[in-house]
Amino acid sequence: MHTDQRLIERIQEQQAWAFELLYERYAEAVRRQLCYIVGDEPAAEDLVQETFLRVWTRAGQWNGQGTVKGWLFRIATNLALNHLRTRRRRPEQPLELPDTLLEDDELPDTPAWLVDSASLGPEAVVEQVEQGTRLRQIIGELPEEKRELLRLVHQMELSLREAADELGIPEGTAKSRLHYAREQVKRGLQAEQE
Repeated sequence: MHTDQRLIERIQEQQAWAFELLYERYAEAVRRQLCYIVGDEPAAEDLVQETFLRVWTRAGQWNGQGTVKGWLFRIATNLALNHLRTRRRRPEQPLELPDTLLEDDELPDTPAWLVDSASLGPEAVVEQVEQGTRLRQIIGELPEEKRELLRLVHQMELSLREAADELGIPEGTAKSRLHYAREQVKRGLQAEQE
């Protein structure tokens, strides 16, 4: 099995097989991270492609510090934050249908194969969004060191040891911080439900 370090070295030599292997290894985790940050599946998919394009074109910038996975997630996070800043400056406007198409009898019937029967109803979607918002708010109120540790372990899927290395702290400290962070989130969610 090729280590991440070895794959980056081969990508620096423009070896496509190494790039494909790194992509297979991390694309899904990067997509989840980006979806969490931007909250928009199509935008996240575009950002995954942009992230790995950066890895291919700028692999020479890898300095060997930290983990390759951490470097990859920093690239993705920076791209996501740039995307959010751009979206704030130039918000997208919803596509308006002409008034002539708003009559029920003028709208074409939607074929059954186009309807996702597994999709959530409006109430469930609203509840899911509200829960996500509450969770982000609770996590946002945590001290920075606990918030960053949660992000590394749960979003970036680093092991506790990898996260501790990334933060430059002993593994025992990371374990303690993670425990207290989870407890604070749990108490915050329980308080919301009461």
